[in-house]
Amino acid sequence: METSEKKTDAKEDVGKETEEELPIEEAEAEEELEEPEERAEEKVAEEEVLEEEEEKEEKPERIEKEEVEEEIVEERIYTIPLGRAWISPPKKRAPRAIRIIKSFMIKHMKIKIDATEEEAERLVISNEVNEKVWSSGIKNPPRNIRVRAVKDKEGNITLHLAEED
Repeated sequence: METSEKKTDAKEDVGKETEEELPIEEAEAEEELEEPEERAEEKVAEEEVLEEEEEKEEKPERIEKEEVEEEIVEERIYTIPLGRAWISPPKKRAPRAIRIIKSFMIKHMKIKIDATEEEAERLVISNEVNEKVWSSGIKNPPRNIRVRAVKDKEGNITLHLAEED
C-alpha cells in the first residue's frame, strides 16, 4: 500500500509543478476547459456574494432614514411618582402605574388631545419603561420611575428609561 500512496503523492507533486510552471495564457486556457457545472456553481456563488454586499449597503441607508425622521425638538427628564398606584388592589397596580405615567406625560409635555386624534398616537412608551414597571410583577410596581421624554418635530412623544449617570 505504501507504493500506491507514494505514486499518488508523486502525481500530485507533478501536477503542482506543472501548474506553477505554466505561462498565464495556458493556465487561462485550462480554466476555460472546466465543466459547465463548475462554472454555474461559481456564478451562483458570485451572485450570492453580490447580493450580500448589496444588503450590507442597504442596511446603513435604512438606519440613517430612521435617525433623520426622529429629529429631536425637545428632551426632558422626569421622575414620575407612582405611589398612587399602591392605593389600588394588588392585581391592578402595574396597569394603574402605566396609566399614571401616561397622564403625567400628557400634562407635563402639553399634549393636546383633539377629537380626531387619540393620545395613543401621540405618546409612545418604550418597551424598556414598560419592563421596568412590570419588573417586580403586577403587585409590586416601583414607587417612582425616572424617564426621558423625547418630542419630535411632528409632536410625537416617546418615553425612554433615563440612563443613570
